Amino acid sequence: MNSGARETTAREVAETGQLYLPDSCRARAVLAIVIICELTALVLALARNEVALGFWSDLARTSMFLMWIGLTNAAALCLLRGYLNRQSLARGSAMVLALTSILVMVISSVAYWLGSRAGWLTTNGLFPQDHWTFLLRNVVITLVVTALALRYFYVTHEWRHNVELQAKARVHALQARIRPHFLFNSMNTIAALTRSNPSRAEEAVQDLADLFRATLSEKRNEIALAEEIDVARTYQRMEQLRLGDRLQVNWKIDALPRDALVPGLTLQPLLENAIYHGIEPRADGGAVTVTGEFNKGMITIVVRNPLPAANLTMRDGNRLALANIRERLDLMYGERATVKSGRFDEEFIVTLRFPFQAVGNARA
Repeated sequence: MNSGARETTAREVAETGQLYLPDSCRARAVLAIVIICELTALVLALARNEVALGFWSDLARTSMFLMWIGLTNAAALCLLRGYLNRQSLARGSAMVLALTSILVMVISSVAYWLGSRAGWLTTNGLFPQDHWTFLLRNVVITLVVTALALRYFYVTHEWRHNVELQAKARVHALQARIRPHFLFNSMNTIAALTRSNPSRAEEAVQDLADLFRATLSEKRNEIALAEEIDVARTYQRMEQLRLGDRLQVNWKIDALPRDALVPGLTLQPLLENAIYHGIEPRADGGAVTVTGEFNKGMITIVVRNPLPAANLTMRDGNRLALANIRERLDLMYGERATVKSGRFDEEFIVTLRFPFQAVGNARA
């Protein structure tokens, strides 16, 4: 990575106010630190192969000592998280290394003093005779392990940051993707309504404005499911004006928790695809069915539409929406979220499944 790229990364981290370190206040990060400490203790015990103490005694001693260091370091990083987040990449990393080294020196000195008071320096061989050798060795080992851990956290953070940037770029593409024919047809429909039904034309203009305001908003990364359903229903009303009785949408979503957290533009693009690919090409139209279930903490949403008649040319499907929804659900919920799609008999079916998370409990 060149110097310009490093400066850009540091500037981005400073602007976002989030260092690449995991949140040490969370149980998952503490568990990662515990695992790192245990693996380090295992490597050290295998490398030393202490005959006097025995492997398991040496492993227990080293594990206990490293746990003191690891958990104390996690507590310190948790307390200083706000301050570290305001630092640049290089400064924050250096501060973490310095803080860890100081904690190791303090804990090592306290452990050495307790060992000398208990007579363990000579009788059990738990500590070396030279205080400074013991101190220096622990600091060097800690610096190496911490540097490797920081590198891992940095690479993981950059990878996730790049994935998020790509997902946001695809969201923008999805937002700009509302097909021109939809806008033109909607405007033509509104123009016709101004002569035959002015009040309905006014409502249609308001629906169109609400739809574009929602889909083009920059603040719709994560919203309540109720808001996403409202946007989808608004889109349905606009298409209903144009397609009339050819379009039917059956909503079976009473079981869904409306306060569930979802990425913006999750349901509306699926409804748009269902109408564009499944209903519009058919002379007699058809029905789109949206089904929702909530069971054992998991939300399932199924959108199904009929396939075009056999004598009609299948329109080229645009997989942008499905790929984007899949990626953003994966970013939000990881492997617990799934997106499946495909043709089954005479229907095209898309199934979303993800865990329930209330809007008020959004992750920091």
